[in-house]
Order: sequence, then C-alpha cells, then structure tokens
Amino acid sequence: MSHPPCILITGCSSGIGYHTAKLFAQRGWRVFASCRRAEDVARLQAEGLESLQLDVTDSACIERALQAVLQQTGGRLDALFNNAGFGQPGAVEDIHRQAMREQFETNLFGPWELTNAVLPVMRAQGHGRIIYNSSILGFAAMRWRGAYNASKFAMEGMCDTLRQELHGTGIFVSLVEPGPIESRFRPNALQRFLQNVDVAGSVHREEYERQLVRLKKEGHAAPFTLPATAVGEAVWQAVSASRPRERYRITKPTKVFWVLRRVLSTRAFDWALRKAV
Repeated sequence: MSHPPCILITGCSSGIGYHTAKLFAQRGWRVFASCRRAEDVARLQAEGLESLQLDVTDSACIERALQAVLQQTGGRLDALFNNAGFGQPGAVEDIHRQAMREQFETNLFGPWELTNAVLPVMRAQGHGRIIYNSSILGFAAMRWRGAYNASKFAMEGMCDTLRQELHGTGIFVSLVEPGPIESRFRPNALQRFLQNVDVAGSVHREEYERQLVRLKKEGHAAPFTLPATAVGEAVWQAVSASRPRERYRITKPTKVFWVLRRVLSTRAFDWALRKAV
C-alpha cells in the first residue's frame, strides 16, 4: 500500500506557513503543520490540518515534535520547510545582544538544529527536500533591518554549504527568497521593535518615527506585494521538480535586486538599496 508523501512545516500559525500547509494538503501530501503556541495548534486542528507544537528555540521541543511526526509516518519524512521566523527592526547600533540572540535563535539556530535532526532520516531513505524561507534581505542588506539581514545572510551561507555537503545523497536544499508578501510579518516586527528599541533615546529617532508609520500602516506597506500563496507555489516547485533550483526568487523587487547586485558596483548597489527603503 503506497503512502502519500509527507512534509513538516514550521511557523504555520499564519501567513506563508499556513498557506503552504493548506496548499500541500489540497494537493495530496500529508502535512504536519507546526506552530509555536498551543492555541494555534488547536485552531489548525479544528480546520482539519495535522498540527503539532514546535518551538524552534527549544531543543527538547524540536526532538519531541520530530519524533511525533516520525511515529505517525513510520519513520519517513520526504520534505522539511523551515519557515518559522520573524524580523527585528532597528539600526545596528540600537540592537542589544539579547535581541540579536533571539533573532538568531528563531531564524537560524532552530532551523539548523531541526535540519540536523532530520538529515539521518533522509539519508536512511535515500531522498529528501529541505527548503528554507530566506528573503530578499538574505542578499540585499537594507537599513534599519540589521539583525534580520544578518540572520538571513547567515542562513544563505549555511544552505550554500549544506547543498555542497549533500551532493550525491538524493537530498536537495533550496532557498525561497520572498520580497513583500501578505503576512503578519509587519505586526510581529512592530511588536519586537517597541519591545527592544529605545526610540526616544536613539540618534535615529526621527527616522524611527517615519518607520513606525509604515509598520502601523493597514494593508500593503510596499509595492509589488504578493499573496502568501506565491511562496507556497515556490515551495511546491522545490519539492516536486526532479532537479530543484538552488534559489526561488519571489516578487519583482527580489528579482530586480538580484540582477542589480550582480551588475552594479558595491557603491552603486548601496545607493539603490538606500533609495528602496
């Protein structure tokens, strides 16, 4: 008796993770949609998704969640989508060490640890797909986003290394690099900004006040914003293609800045990035 392919997705409470989980379930995959909070797990279960609690900042939680998935699948896992993450806004000089730790724990160290836990399973079965949700800010560093930029640049370096180390194993690693996407990214970033940045005491106070207007804006804050399903479709391509691409660039800004990064000098590229913010 054949079994449907199965995928574990992190960060499914809303946005990209949620819509990717729904898309894969609709297309016949067995989806394990994980969330950090128990109430979100219960909500997704009520919607008919197989959901479980997984906080990528907690090593014991990673182990429990993965073992629960493997018990359900008979030890198989065809794909992992490392989607969980958040953005910590603020100038580099205003981000304290603890805020930087929290940024990297969620955006890099957790996905790194979860990947390492999954790899023995995929090696034993001789195949697997591992997809990471990066960003346009994984190759184009923009102002006021230093912590997030750094976490995504580091993610891309890790993936480029892992892809080479897994060559010939049947396990493929891909990055998706979205630009502006409909999600709860901005409200979550606003919460982190107010929690960790001393706006009134910063030399960047005037700029922050302008940024707060953008973070609080209803609807799309940037042109060329696409629905979260656009990322889900890219993840689908990464798991279904016989030879998946290393990078899936999503939204017009991502594609434009990828070209500009390749053809402009560093000084000219910096100018373009400053204009884009």
